Amino acid sequence: MTVEIREATADDWPAIWPFFHEIVTARETYTYDPDLTEEQARELWMSPSSSPLARTTVAVDADGTVLGSANMYPNRPGPGSHVASASFMVDRKARGRGVGRLLCEDMIAWAGRSGFRSIQFNAVVETNEPAVRLWQSLGFRIAGTVPGAFDHPTLGYVGLHVMYRPLP
Repeated sequence: MTVEIREATADDWPAIWPFFHEIVTARETYTYDPDLTEEQARELWMSPSSSPLARTTVAVDADGTVLGSANMYPNRPGPGSHVASASFMVDRKARGRGVGRLLCEDMIAWAGRSGFRSIQFNAVVETNEPAVRLWQSLGFRIAGTVPGAFDHPTLGYVGLHVMYRPLP
């Protein structure tokens, strides 16, 4: 499968929204409010930070179908702005085909080009084992886990990992 990672445009939002909404309302992997309106979700995802470095991408197949999306930005302003962060979502129909890996590899390259010293993921649900394994295979390690910080709909309170990866 040929997948291209490119900058997202406003025209991509109608293709992102269905899987964004499905993932967030499932309440299994994201801390986003499941009651976000589509407009609130669009603003949150497509403009993840006021930083000029903030970026949203899409993964598209050869037909132009949006398979997944990522956004990336400085993790914190000011003295914390040398650390990047990101969020990733892949459409259920495209999972297991390397889309998340490609989105993250693109994000790592962006962070390096942009002068960040490291990358930190603030809230990886510990029961999201496919994501944890993927991030670890790309050089991230678990810096710590906040016990019971995520209310999973079937498992109850589970931990949120903070994951970290230095950049060369």
